[in-house]
Amino acid sequence: MKIAFVGKGGSGKTTLSSLFIRHLAAAGRPVVAVDADINQHLGQALGLDEQQAAALPSMGAELPHIKEYLRGGNPRIASAEQMIKTTPPGSGSRLLRITEENPVYARCARTVTLDGAPVRLMATGAYTEDDLGVTCYHSKVGAVELYLNHLVDGPGEYVVVDMTAGSDSFASGLFTRFDVTFLAAEPTRKGISVYRQYKEYARDYDIALRVIGNKVQGPDDLAYLRREAGDDLIAAFGHSDWVRRLEQGAEPRFADLEEGNRGVLRMLQQEVDAAHALRDWERYTRQMVHFHRRNAETWGNARTGADLASQVDPDFILGEQRHLATGAVAGAGVG
Repeated sequence: MKIAFVGKGGSGKTTLSSLFIRHLAAAGRPVVAVDADINQHLGQALGLDEQQAAALPSMGAELPHIKEYLRGGNPRIASAEQMIKTTPPGSGSRLLRITEENPVYARCARTVTLDGAPVRLMATGAYTEDDLGVTCYHSKVGAVELYLNHLVDGPGEYVVVDMTAGSDSFASGLFTRFDVTFLAAEPTRKGISVYRQYKEYARDYDIALRVIGNKVQGPDDLAYLRREAGDDLIAAFGHSDWVRRLEQGAEPRFADLEEGNRGVLRMLQQEVDAAHALRDWERYTRQMVHFHRRNAETWGNARTGADLASQVDPDFILGEQRHLATGAVAGAGVG
């Protein structure tokens, strides 16, 4: 199951995503955590110190190797250089699973242990001074989009992505790659305005958008969020001394998180698990192709010197059954 956490800067989305990751890990679920925010803080929210977080591999820097591995033996893709962030898989492409070992994880993922439970952590990489005036941040996030486009995941396994703040989450087709998108909203006019913006952008793409109230201090705050977000509001995360201790550098046991807030995390998992029955792999593949064609026409063809629309395999639909039938995960490592 693929889950995104979004919201305005300072809304608490990274904290909430890290708590949900801890909740899943504590329940023994396989989890891949992805930091796709321009401000890379998920590693520290999961207990890494600054040096450890800075040492995480950059998915953006590994993009050529990721492309080469995913291309596999797909005859429609002449070279890794002709792959862009939206290139869809087809016959011969290598597909990925959450729990497997593969060269993408070997290069890009590191294991973080949370209360004895292992979690794979990947990061797009920080936007550095060398990138200024040369590249946009979405060149790094493109690695996440390729990863999700080639991922065949099932019930009971999870990818949790901490997205970049604000409307930048909609600057590529990445926002359509999730079963559920959780929006962290503070009980303020700014918090609600971001929710309305997301709601409007997502309207035409059948996005399952759910609101989590954060920094809710009392009944008036909750009533405000209910009035403004309606049925999209599914839960409210209250004040947490546990989170404050974590942010101060302590390592409290996850089992000591306040029961009310643990209940919120259980509700989020129930929402995600229920989304599996609503999956439409044909629609998912169709959206993938839609954004690939748009990117090809807008800039991809000119940049690569190729007709990237020809990469689309009209007979290919990503899905759990296809993966089971083809076993398309094996292959030599990438140098």
